[in-house]
This record gives sequence, C-alpha cells and structure tokens, in this order.
Amino acid sequence: MKRDRAEPCSTPAEIAENGRAREEEKGTQRTVLICRGTGCVSSESEQIQAALDHEIESLGLGHSVLIKPTGCHGFCQRGPIVIVEPEGIFYTRVTVDDAAEIAQSHIKEEEIVERLLYRDPVTGQPIPHYQDIGFYKNQQRIILRNCGHINPENIQHYLVAGGYQALKKALFEMTPEAVIEEVKRAGLRGRGGAGFPTGTKWEYCHSASGAEKYVVCNADEGDPGAFMDRSILEADPHSVLEGLIIAAYAMGAAKGFIYVREEYPLAIGRVVTAIKQAERCGLLGDHIIDSDFSFRVQVKHGAGAFVCGEETSLMSSIEGKRPAPRPRPPFPAQTGIWGKPTCINNVKTLASVPQIILKGSKWFSSIGTEDSKGTAVFALTGKVANSGLIEVPMGTTLRHIIFDIGGGISTGKRFKAVQTGGPSGGCLPESFLDTPVDYSTLAKAGSIMGSGGMVVADEDTCMVEMARFFLSFTQAESCGKCVPCRVGTRQMLNILENITSGKGKPSDIEKLLQLAETVRLGSLCGLGQTAPNPVLTTIRYFRDEYEIHINEKRCPAFECRQLLWYRINPEKCQGCGICKRACPIQAISGEKREVHIIDQNMCIKCGSCLQVCPERFQAVEMGSAEVVAPTTSPAKVEPIAVGE
Repeated sequence: MKRDRAEPCSTPAEIAENGRAREEEKGTQRTVLICRGTGCVSSESEQIQAALDHEIESLGLGHSVLIKPTGCHGFCQRGPIVIVEPEGIFYTRVTVDDAAEIAQSHIKEEEIVERLLYRDPVTGQPIPHYQDIGFYKNQQRIILRNCGHINPENIQHYLVAGGYQALKKALFEMTPEAVIEEVKRAGLRGRGGAGFPTGTKWEYCHSASGAEKYVVCNADEGDPGAFMDRSILEADPHSVLEGLIIAAYAMGAAKGFIYVREEYPLAIGRVVTAIKQAERCGLLGDHIIDSDFSFRVQVKHGAGAFVCGEETSLMSSIEGKRPAPRPRPPFPAQTGIWGKPTCINNVKTLASVPQIILKGSKWFSSIGTEDSKGTAVFALTGKVANSGLIEVPMGTTLRHIIFDIGGGISTGKRFKAVQTGGPSGGCLPESFLDTPVDYSTLAKAGSIMGSGGMVVADEDTCMVEMARFFLSFTQAESCGKCVPCRVGTRQMLNILENITSGKGKPSDIEKLLQLAETVRLGSLCGLGQTAPNPVLTTIRYFRDEYEIHINEKRCPAFECRQLLWYRINPEKCQGCGICKRACPIQAISGEKREVHIIDQNMCIKCGSCLQVCPERFQAVEMGSAEVVAPTTSPAKVEPIAVGE
C-alpha cells in the first residue's frame, strides 16, 4: 500500500526536487481522497481510511493506490466524503461498512457504487463527478483552492500545488513597498468582517516608527454556525502561513502570532505541524530561503471569548490580559501588542495574498465588483438542501448562492429570509434575493458581510425568535466594558423575551428601535455597534410578526414555545397511551382505550406528544394563541376566536 508520507527537506533545492518527485508519483497511481476535517472525523473518517487501507491491501491493489487524507472539502452536510481520482467520483455519507464495496467494486472492478453518489435535490438523479454537482460547479475557489485536494499535514502537497512560490517572488523580486502596492492595487479588503482595505492597513504598519513590529493572523472565529477559518486552517494551513510571512516581509515584522480558538484542536495541531515543517524547510526562521529576511511564528490559544475577534481585544489576550476593546485612536498599526506597531489580518485575507502576489493584482481585481474585489467564503447553513463551505465571486446574488449552490430550501417549503454576517448581521426577506453580495450593497440593506456566516430560514422560522437568538448570543459575549453594550443589549433582550413569551406591549417595538440606536452609536467596539442589526432588520422587514406576537399573543411560525398549546382531539384519540408514556412531566392523563387529556397548567410545550402520536390517528394538535379552542384540523391549527 502506498501511503502518503511527508519527506524531510531542508534547502530550496531539496524542496523543488521533492516537489517534482511527488508530481511524477501522482501521475502513476489512482488516488483515494478521504476527508479528515472536523466534521468527517467526528463521523469516523479515520476508521474509514483504516478500513479502505485494509480492503485495498487484501485485494492486492496496494501497489497502485494512494490513500490520501485531506482537509475539509466544503460539503460538510454530505460527509464523510471519499473521492476517487483521477475520475473525480464523489461518494457521500460513507461508512466503515462501505469500504469493502468501494475497494472491490470501484478500485478493482471499476464499477461505480451508485448508492453512495450525491443525488440532485430536485431531480433525485445521481451525479458521479463532484465537478458536475451544483454545489461545486457554481463556485470559484481561490481561498479554498487546495481544500480537500491536498494533505494538510504534508508540505510536499502544498509545494506541488505552487506553494511558497509567492513568498520566493516577494523576497527576491519585490521590495516590501512593491508588495504593499500590489495588494493595494488588487483591492483586497479584510475578510474578517470590517472590510478595511488590506494594503492600506499594511502601509500604515510599514510606515510606523519603531524597529519591532508584529503581524497577527486572527483565527478567533466565534460566530454561531461559522467554520470557514477553522476549515481553512485544517485543510490548507500553509497557504495562511505563507500569506502571514509575506505580510511580515512587507511590514518589516520579525515575529508573528496565529491566534486560534482553543475549541479548534485539529486546526491548532495542523498549524503547529505546518510551522515545524516550514522551519525544517528553511521557510521560517533565520534567513528564509537564504535571504536577508528572518521571521518566526507562535501559535496562541484563544479562550473562546467572542469579543477576542475584535482586534484590540485580541491584542490584550496575547499580552496575557483580560480581553476587552481599547479606544481608538491610537490604532494597532501605531500602538499594538506591547505598544509596538501591529497588523492583524483574518485567515481568509492572508490565504488570498499568495495568489495575488503570484498572479498579480490585475487578475485579482478583475474578480468581483467595483468596491469589493475577489471572492468571499461563506458557511451556508440553515434550511438549505446543500449546506457547507462555499466560495463565490463578490457580487454573486443571494438567489444564486441559495438556490444554485445551496440547492434551494431543504424542507420543500417557501424561502422566508437569509441572515448574513453572523450574529451581528441582518435578516433579509425574499425581495432581496437578487441582491449582490458585497460590502456596500449589504450595508445599504441593513446587513453586513461579516466574517462569512449565512443562515437560510424557511416559512416555519419565527423572525422575532431569530432576532432574540442572535441578540442573546452577542449579549452573553459582551465583555461588559462599556455601558451601552452591557446594559443596552440586556434591555433589548428582555423586551424580546417578553414578546416571544406573550408578555409583549404595543410600545415595545419603538423601545427596541430607540435602544438599538443607543447601543449602535455608544458602544466601544464592533460587537456592540453591530449587535442590534438582527433586531433592526427583522423589525424593518417583518414588523407584522412583531405586531402579531404583541397584539394577538401568537406566533405565526409556531416556533415560540410559550405561545403554543397542545391538546388531544377526543374524536381522534384511540387511548393507545403512546403520548402519555412520552410526556416527560406526566402532564397527560387517561386510561388505556380512553380519551387522553393534556393538563394545560402542567404542559411545558415540548411537543413530544405530537411527535409520537401515530400518523394514522393525528389525535394530538398544536396551535398558537391565548385561548385553546376546539378544532378538528390535524397537526398545526390556526387559533379560533371564542364563540366560533
């Protein structure tokens, strides 16, 4: 069995020679790519790899097959993923028990295992090749160019893919000023959320006085449902490392930090491995690639505070202090870590840099829109058929992302809204589906690009509850340093909790708007300044839902638990006792073969009775209103006024 192993290297000549050897080896065998990102590892992809090793060896095919572990391929919903090259056959949701069939049928007999293929969510037809799947063919991968295709723990794979050629070009063919100018002409903006021009930030730090400077990779990704930075570090850590080294060269920094959340152990492990490999190959340390430039990198573990994503809080954390934002000015480029000039860039920003240096600013700036160049990476999640990590040119419409890449609504129901930009983003309704995704357009609509979260909602989603959920996150993650954020978000959350529990008042909407403006204008950092966005946009586009919750004490989407009721229709109840046994608090009474009754004073609205009631009976009904009125409608029922 030919297994993928990293060869040691120490000089540029050895690096090039090993790279050529890998390229020749690659063309002589069939390769089986096995995703070893966090999602697939949690679904036993390591055991799948071991099983495939065993099966292929037992069939006597070990001499012609290379088993290659990779990082995240992006289509996390379909994992564990196995791809057979050179055909590009894409197998989804593979289990350990499938290894024997893949080895026997595909590797030996060259017969595709059709039952493991991806199926189009609309037609149901199997699609064998991953490049023909809408999720992949509608993307343009620059930042994710190597993800799912190389072994992230083998530097040779990155070298064969052109890795560290941009660093070599920058060190020997460009001055630091030329590198900065190239990044400025490319129009690259920060991918961490704020969208500040990267070249301009680099220029500020380069021009700052002082011999000691720092560069930092911000991988403190804390948005709910976001996993872009984690997946890139797991799948292609050398691209981020190369971008960081180039940034350090441009600004004259001798030391850098990669700040990664402690909750990302796999990403941390692969970054540490990449650093050691780069040091061994002369790509980090003293006199990089025999040049006059020296640079070292240290990995710092974040404690998991969302506020550490804000750059001044991150700097405090690196210094060993309590993470809390600092007033600006002075800006980090002037006074950063330990008072020294510091430049902080996101994972995706740095991963873009090598391609800009290699292919040029003109190439990069030809992608995207007038003020938003290049591509954007999103974690597409929620009620969408194809969820996962995607990359598209700036200016791509929400409709194209959700329906052509995402495959439409997974539940078969109507699209209702999409929330962009993480917990600090806004919720946009159906009328905005043709909106291009870029910094300025989303801002005009009341949302933001953010770091790349995108959550799709269908008609069963309550927008008031959605706003409450995201605000509860930002409120809990507030560092508490400034009053508008600490107190204002708490007051807003109290009002939303009252509305979703049937205690809302007609004046609550205006109070929310007033508080939102105070929090937005008065908060010290971006966390507080953008925290009101989910509330503001849901009021702006879904005000009727707020009014129904307040005035009618019901939730149109049947999602707010305290506004729901469950009851048993006596005409349909068969007295089977299934619902009674499922009730966690014994709120259902009734003897066998007798009509059962739910005690409304005890019911906690968990819905267990509705879930277990046999479909042929449909005796348990659900509604949303203050008054429980009789009805014969199955499942969800609309409230009926007293007297009808």
